[in-house]
Amino acid sequence: MAGVVGGTLPGSPASAVSAGAVLEPAVDSARSVVALKAMSVAFPHAALRPTIVARAQWRADETKRDPRAHYANGVTAIFIHHTDTPNDYDCADVPGILRNLYTGQTRDQDWGDFGYNFLVDRCGTIYEGRAGGVDRPVVGSHTLGFNRGTAGIAAIGTFGRGTKVPAPMEHAIAALAAWKLGLRGVDPRSKVRLTSTNDKSRYPKGTSASFYAISAHRDGFATDCPGEALLARLPAIRNIAAGLQGRGLRAPGRVQLSAALPSLNGSH
Repeated sequence: MAGVVGGTLPGSPASAVSAGAVLEPAVDSARSVVALKAMSVAFPHAALRPTIVARAQWRADETKRDPRAHYANGVTAIFIHHTDTPNDYDCADVPGILRNLYTGQTRDQDWGDFGYNFLVDRCGTIYEGRAGGVDRPVVGSHTLGFNRGTAGIAAIGTFGRGTKVPAPMEHAIAALAAWKLGLRGVDPRSKVRLTSTNDKSRYPKGTSASFYAISAHRDGFATDCPGEALLARLPAIRNIAAGLQGRGLRAPGRVQLSAALPSLNGSH
């Protein structure tokens, strides 16, 4: 099983992140060519980067996806999902499960790539979903109306009422969220504001709404996802993530940051 909280922020100490980047709105991620100018900003509550299984390791067929990844200016909220697939899988078989999900989302859903930015299995292993760089604010296709400035984490399985959420999965989700939100200094227990970009979401296009920094898919879209059991664990996941960022138990302010981040070309 891959470690959950090992490693550091790429290319810098654990408390140093790159912010204020000026990036191309789309790049050929297959070539990993990135144009940026950045200044270094230290956030006191950045978390360690967890171990993440790369797309190449689970053998993603890169010919199935759009080669151009799209980016926001940062990630200030996480949406939690479940894949609505069986729970009794062997963790050694997860790469095959990912390839099947990937085929469905590129071929049948026509999302251009995996909709989720990351996926987590019941053994606590974290997998790279959508291409474009795990440490970058890649725009996914996970929560209609609220894909920009957020990341989607999918728990592999189905977590309806009465289903046990495995502890390794729960802690891995928290570790991943702590690191990803820490790149922008966001407290996982805080609330942020997101602006809907689609009338098919729970909020009309252009409407600003308040969300927890770690929210459920159903908070932004009319769905049962991520299931009642995983929904009930979100408060605990927020607290675990805050602890991994080195934060105390005191409740944060109601609104930490605005997550209605502009895209790099000025749109929302």
